[in-house]
Amino acid sequence: MAAQAPSNLLESKSSKLLRELLASGRPILYIMTAEEQRIARLLREGAEHFFASPLPYWSWSLTEGMVCSNGTKSEHDTTNPRAALDFVAQYQGAAIFHMKDFHDALKEAVVVRRLRDLYEQCAGKNKFVVISSPIRFIPEEISRNIVFFELNIPDFNEVKTFLEEQAAKLVASGKTVDTSEATMIHMTRALQGLTIDEAGFAIHRAIAETGHLGMESLPVLFEEKRLLVNRSGTIQYIADGAQIEAVGGLEVMKKWLLERRQLFLLRDSIGAELVPKGVLVMGVSGCGKSLSVKAVASCFELPLYRIDMTEIFSGRHGNAEWAFARACRTMEAIAPAVVWFDEIEMGITSSESSGEQGRIFAFFLTWMQEKVRGLFVAATANRIDLLPAEMIRKGRFDEVFFVDVPMDEERIDIFNIHLRKRGIDPTGFGVERLTKLTKGWTGAECEQCVVSAVTRAKLEDREMTLEDLLRTAGNIVPLSKTMKEQVDHIRSWARDRAAPASLGDHR
Repeated sequence: MAAQAPSNLLESKSSKLLRELLASGRPILYIMTAEEQRIARLLREGAEHFFASPLPYWSWSLTEGMVCSNGTKSEHDTTNPRAALDFVAQYQGAAIFHMKDFHDALKEAVVVRRLRDLYEQCAGKNKFVVISSPIRFIPEEISRNIVFFELNIPDFNEVKTFLEEQAAKLVASGKTVDTSEATMIHMTRALQGLTIDEAGFAIHRAIAETGHLGMESLPVLFEEKRLLVNRSGTIQYIADGAQIEAVGGLEVMKKWLLERRQLFLLRDSIGAELVPKGVLVMGVSGCGKSLSVKAVASCFELPLYRIDMTEIFSGRHGNAEWAFARACRTMEAIAPAVVWFDEIEMGITSSESSGEQGRIFAFFLTWMQEKVRGLFVAATANRIDLLPAEMIRKGRFDEVFFVDVPMDEERIDIFNIHLRKRGIDPTGFGVERLTKLTKGWTGAECEQCVVSAVTRAKLEDREMTLEDLLRTAGNIVPLSKTMKEQVDHIRSWARDRAAPASLGDHR
């Protein structure tokens, strides 16, 4: 009886790996996972579907001993690890034996010896001993007899199957669930990165808060991810996203993002080389780089997470290299998502190639090439001259954009956006009169002009007028004047190294 692919199940990567290992005939597996119920479920399904005829599934624990999935228990006491292995040896016929938290038992020489005996006795007979444990402990003398692997976070197929099962149970209990394919896909993506238990808690929390399960439940499902990443201390969930329409100007970059959005949504059905990896946005401070990153997440319909390089290097989370690698792996686990590296030049540089930052830089370059498809990296930089050539060459990021101070039309667009944001209709307001007065301004300076004018009007208990904007604008000295040399240097550096984010030429 050879292990075979299930014909009626949406097979996950974990299920496929387990099936292939069982098909290889290796009698002893060691699976490292804290998700005991999940591996038990995978093994039960494997026993039922992977073979020409279903196999019995037995599970062992130190408290219960050997128990079959049909409720049958061993006639003798099998709570002792050695007795449990004797039970396996004497068992007539094929079966899967799941040994829970068996790592402590492997510290006993007699148990290790008995397990080595079983390797010979079970080989080729479809008798499988599967050890599961949250930690890895494999004695050297048996290491060559055991196949070890770590159970990864559930993939899309596994989460979707679980969600469909939960949805069916909720419908049967009288709850309202939107089971349309589009909604189920959105909810599955929202739950990806969570364990099966965490996904279950998120679903029940959504039901408790909204009374039903559907598109309106997505914020609650994403909240579970926020709780997950908060444990690390180095990753921040960014809840205050921005629609791409809220970004003034930058038409070239916005068009590029909208085009790549379609490819990213098709990431599971197209070649890996076509899936967008990420974008690097560099340029003058205050010109909308951070806002652009938030718009990327909204455009791609994904949650946004920011890796805090200050926390990485703080020492509060262990060695910086280890903390950074763990943060990147965590992001892979909770994909799909947009991961934001703010001021990337301050934390990732090759200037100390033999030191800690150099090793982090080397890891980052490799990670960018090998990360999972569901992660889109959005990095921002101010001191672009600090970025090494390896960082900005084609292949690391899909595109490198340079964001300059906004042009005349873009500044008008930015003023209109911030007026509407504060409940002021810009139609007929005459914002065009600000064009010459605000030449060389950044988007942040335009926003601050609106904020100051609105504040003045509120303090005087009246409606804001164009005169308030003009008066405020006359008191603002733009960054392009106070730091002209630095801005010119940035422009010169980016001229041949990055694509302009806007139409036209600022120089």
